[in-house]
Amino acid sequence: MSDELKMALEGCGAILYGDFTLASGKKSKYYIDIKRATTDPKVLGLIADQMAKRIEGDGFQRIAGVVLGSVPLAVALSLRTGIPFVMVRKEKKDHGTGKLIEGQLNPGEKVLVVEDVITSAGSAVYAVETLRQAGANVGTVMSVVDREEGGRDALGKLDVEMRALITASKILGK
Repeated sequence: MSDELKMALEGCGAILYGDFTLASGKKSKYYIDIKRATTDPKVLGLIADQMAKRIEGDGFQRIAGVVLGSVPLAVALSLRTGIPFVMVRKEKKDHGTGKLIEGQLNPGEKVLVVEDVITSAGSAVYAVETLRQAGANVGTVMSVVDREEGGRDALGKLDVEMRALITASKILGK
């Protein structure tokens, strides 16, 4: 499963080498440009299929994606599974409804948070906390890529299981 995903990520040009600064502020010699994958219908479809298989029978009632990066993942997974989704904003808008969570979310619902790439899990932690404050039951975050740089531990402190379709060490051949 992860070999096929690795080839797809390489094929769409999502794996880049050089000097990069990540969203976490960390420096890296490689970068996963996941937007190249999530804007390619074939690769996005593959990701959605693999995620759908990994959550089969888990009873999720809602999928959540953080604006902007993981919204395509939430949409694709929702279409594959028939599970409705919500979008978690990083900050309230000062116009319209001013909501942090867009879409229908009912208190007590079992929610899966989807992420594109997890490094320190900062945005995933934010999403979990925001959804829990709204009454959601969040115990799982699933990412496409786990960079294996502390995200799993950060989520574990919140009693959240982290699942990933592929790890950085698998991508880098370590």
